Amino acid sequence: MQYNSASQKHRKVHLALAIGMVLSIAIFLPPPMSAVAQNVVIVDVDVKEVAKGYRASELVGADVENSSGEAIGSIDDLIVDREKVLFSILEVGGFLGIGGFLVAVPYNSLQINADGSQIVLAQGSKEELQKLPEFKYEGK
Repeated sequence: MQYNSASQKHRKVHLALAIGMVLSIAIFLPPPMSAVAQNVVIVDVDVKEVAKGYRASELVGADVENSSGEAIGSIDDLIVDREKVLFSILEVGGFLGIGGFLVAVPYNSLQINADGSQIVLAQGSKEELQKLPEFKYEGK
């Protein structure tokens, strides 16, 4: 019998704690806000065309060459700025990710073939890219 009464006491304590938590949450929650009308634009996208695009995860790490076929760097990352403009962060120079110099170029300046296996920055050269301001990730 003592086991049952101890078990019942634990249940009552747990129930009281649960009720207390629910009440305290209800007391401290902000009052519900009235509904605000929002203009949400839903666009019908041709998903078959979108699927023909390039996955960012597959572009990162890809080699970039100039129009002469010379290797000039690789894609370190893709960044969308606050104005929703896409930039390619290229690593120029260095070896195996060591000693490289990061630069930002507009994504639309890259020419990518249909299967994404060749990426060209037409007028690029290592020397010209290294004259650009060095890109540094925010907070790093």
